[in-house]
Amino acid sequence: MSAFKNLPAAPRAESRPASDTRHGITRTDNYAWLRADNWQAVFKDTDLLDPAIRSHLEAENEYQKAAMADTAELQKTLLAEMRGRIKEDDSSVPSPDGPWRYGVRYVTGGEQPIYFRLPREGGEEAVLLNGDDEARGKAYFRLAGTSHSPDHARLGWAADDKGSEFFTLHVRDTATGKDLPDTIENTGGGAAWGADSQGFFYTAVDDNHRPTHIYYHRLGTEQSQDIVVREETDSGFFMSVGTSRLNDFIFIEVNDHETSECWILPADQPNAAPRLVAERRTGVEYSLEEGGDVFFILTNADGAKDFKIVEAPVSAPEPENWKEVVPHEPGRLILAVSAYAGHVVWLERKDGLPRLIVRDRATGEDHAIAFDEEAYSLGFQGSMEYDTETVRFSYSSMTTPGQLFEYNMRTRERTLLKQDEVPSGHDPDDYVTRRIMAPAHDGEEVPVTLLYRKDTPLDGSAPCLLYGYGSYGISIPAGFNTNCLSLVDRGFVYAIAHIRGGKDKGFAWYENGKREKKANTFRDFIAAARNLVEKGFTSHDRIVAQGGSAGGMLMGAVVNMAPSAFGGIIAAVPFVDVLNTMLDDTLPLTPPEWPEWGNPAASERDYRTIAAYSPYDNVSRQAYPPILALAGLTDPRVTYWEPAKWVARVREFSTSGEPVLLRTNMSAGHGGAAGRFQRLEEIAFEYAFALKVTGRD
Repeated sequence: MSAFKNLPAAPRAESRPASDTRHGITRTDNYAWLRADNWQAVFKDTDLLDPAIRSHLEAENEYQKAAMADTAELQKTLLAEMRGRIKEDDSSVPSPDGPWRYGVRYVTGGEQPIYFRLPREGGEEAVLLNGDDEARGKAYFRLAGTSHSPDHARLGWAADDKGSEFFTLHVRDTATGKDLPDTIENTGGGAAWGADSQGFFYTAVDDNHRPTHIYYHRLGTEQSQDIVVREETDSGFFMSVGTSRLNDFIFIEVNDHETSECWILPADQPNAAPRLVAERRTGVEYSLEEGGDVFFILTNADGAKDFKIVEAPVSAPEPENWKEVVPHEPGRLILAVSAYAGHVVWLERKDGLPRLIVRDRATGEDHAIAFDEEAYSLGFQGSMEYDTETVRFSYSSMTTPGQLFEYNMRTRERTLLKQDEVPSGHDPDDYVTRRIMAPAHDGEEVPVTLLYRKDTPLDGSAPCLLYGYGSYGISIPAGFNTNCLSLVDRGFVYAIAHIRGGKDKGFAWYENGKREKKANTFRDFIAAARNLVEKGFTSHDRIVAQGGSAGGMLMGAVVNMAPSAFGGIIAAVPFVDVLNTMLDDTLPLTPPEWPEWGNPAASERDYRTIAAYSPYDNVSRQAYPPILALAGLTDPRVTYWEPAKWVARVREFSTSGEPVLLRTNMSAGHGGAAGRFQRLEEIAFEYAFALKVTGRD
């Protein structure tokens, strides 16, 4: 029996057939008109949206409000619970850098971070940037973070007030708290300071939201006078810029999803020509970390699929001078490397779990930092400083709130600096976290991390929220999540399926879930759902599947393939119109995404591969469960029309009578609301949907 009753008539998008022929194959798209022809302009000024499109999106918003109206009080309760688990006046442990310690904190009721610093040896706090003040009066506001100059006299900061991820860079005088006249528009968000603190490097994005240029800006000059440091002419590659820990080098990184290239220049020579380290070769990735007179380089070159670490002299970093220091070991994926005066630290994942390895640079002796829980999350924060014996790392599990440790690499002493608080109370002993293995269609074992209360009956009656992503090699950590406790405390089993397309079981796990093997991602997720039912954790009509972005594409694919396996679907900013998007090379992410999905414009094989699973193209006449899709009008990553078109098509074809809801944030982009409590309101809405469709509201 449906949980949705007495609904008004759902909006019906007008059918305006548009045909497209590629490789001799013709498709007709009835809802192509929902893609605004002036989307670039809309990202910067939403008032320019075609009135017919706006009217349809607003009608969809009214429909979902009506469908979810009976959960209004539940949403308020969920929001209050989630807020109650957050220490509203929380603060980071300030990190030392030279004469100062830098940190970030929030105030009670505040939505945005406040950046501050303290004298290293004690003294009064100085607020550098108050995000709440900057956001006041704006419907949307997102800070991209801050970067202080080497002399600590300036603070670079960037913000986006549309949700379209066109960031405006500002420079603040840290002594006066006033911004300088220097304002840089349409940037990627970060400032990499030159060694003399009199200027910075930044990434500029074009009208199609592609990072095409690296510029150097000298303080006191106009943006029009900025120097072009590097231009990228291949629209399939992204560029970014950063500084080394010693502030000696500027790193310009160029990459797509499988190939990278790095250029360097001395941080005290902004007018110097960048030096190429190793030219791009398809499928070869590398990144640099300065270690005094050498660079440590993390790379998959020469068949090192799970990566290795090499070193090369700073004076001659080219590949012919690379010397192996940490060899490739199949099944041990090296994720990152960080170098200090006396030690090198790298983060690796083996057997699905992360650990840190510390090497003494003088003796070559290694030791590991690891934990004993069945599933956990480990993050390396390192140190801002190079000449140090101490670094920081964070740890949490599904039952253990986050902990921040300071670790002495020489003495191996571990000091707990901070334990995240749950003000409303949390007893880890009330919960169980487990990792099970779900057999896939081809015999592979798919890890699934579970969290549930000890008193939850495991007789098939418990509802389940099953989360998945499975793209770009991104692994979903089994970390502490206060929000999901609102479901778990209501009897839910919360599950994360670590499916192929991520790197949870090494690089091969990623390779076997992309391009022509993409179907493994979807089949793994369905296998996880079925295994949860077979083991008695839940039943199919009580599983709500959830995923966002590429995980939203996963939602669209699995509900086409196995609609009866799920009682509901939550798809946030879902990448569901895969074929049309990958054919449209004007869109921001299309050319850089071709290595991940294939190029259907150039290859008939890629076209047919994508066409076989693209959620929008594979909607069919069958009984779909209730679906909630969420979109952002100014989203440059997954454009609003993808979920809008998908919802219209599913609603047209579904035979179940269950509602298909679309909620579009008309003043936000890919990440939804930017404020910390505004974001909780969106999560409360999603959870209310999950509770409603499983009868737990």
